[in-house]
Amino acid sequence: MASTSTLNLDGPPAILGALFKAKAEKKMTFEEIGKAIGRDEVWVAAAFYGQAKLTGEDISKLSNVLGIDGASLQSEIGDDWYPYRGLGPAVPTDPVVYRLYEGVLVYGNAIKAVIHEKFGDGIMSMIDCNITVDKKQAEKGDRVVLTFEGKYLAYSKW
Repeated sequence: MASTSTLNLDGPPAILGALFKAKAEKKMTFEEIGKAIGRDEVWVAAAFYGQAKLTGEDISKLSNVLGIDGASLQSEIGDDWYPYRGLGPAVPTDPVVYRLYEGVLVYGNAIKAVIHEKFGDGIMSMIDCNITVDKKQAEKGDRVVLTFEGKYLAYSKW
């Protein structure tokens, strides 16, 4: 029987706050932390929010880079804790997250149609996906460039 910590009913463990505190004290970016531990910056940020599973090796590297107690981190988010991935049941209220949500609401059907035209009946995996966030200078002001590079998965027939 699974322990209650695997159910993750209360959201991410409180100990994850120590990651944000240490990040601020070290004045490090997610990109810098990612390079130091061998992970992508978006994945690192997801782990800080409790939406990616840290391995024991990740915890060890993070504790070294950020100067935090790895044993405490391991005891709360070790082998028996699993992330709850997603925004939850409500429409997001944070302006940045809401705009991403809005983008899917407005362009989701169009993106779906183009994916089907180019690949067939299937989906883009968010399990096997790389996400990058880049900054592009433009005449009318800086632009945010989001790239979702996911594996195509065809629906199976049985």
